[in-house]
Amino acid sequence: MVGVLPVTDHETAVKWYQKWIGRGPDVEPMEGVAEWELAKNAWIQVSVDPDSAGRTTVVVGVEDIEAQRSACAAAGVDMGAVNDYGFVKTAEAVDPAGNKIMFVQEVPQG
Repeated sequence: MVGVLPVTDHETAVKWYQKWIGRGPDVEPMEGVAEWELAKNAWIQVSVDPDSAGRTTVVVGVEDIEAQRSACAAAGVDMGAVNDYGFVKTAEAVDPAGNKIMFVQEVPQG
């Protein structure tokens, strides 16, 4: 799976994703494209595409949404408030192009 996040400014986007993920891209297959493997066979790709920039949402599953909020804060990445829907908790961050990264934690049902 590859989630593609179109951006207008490649350098700014790569810096933002490096802060969030904590490392540089795993692959930069061509100019204007950077890719990170978040989990086995789960990648995100940042690519320059001004016409589509800021219109994408990628959903990332996390074990602990509060830990994710803390990690984002420590990295200097703003993350919104946690929404608790009973069966899932969500919170989102927005990259410099306006794309949304939606973090989702499943809540075990008794």
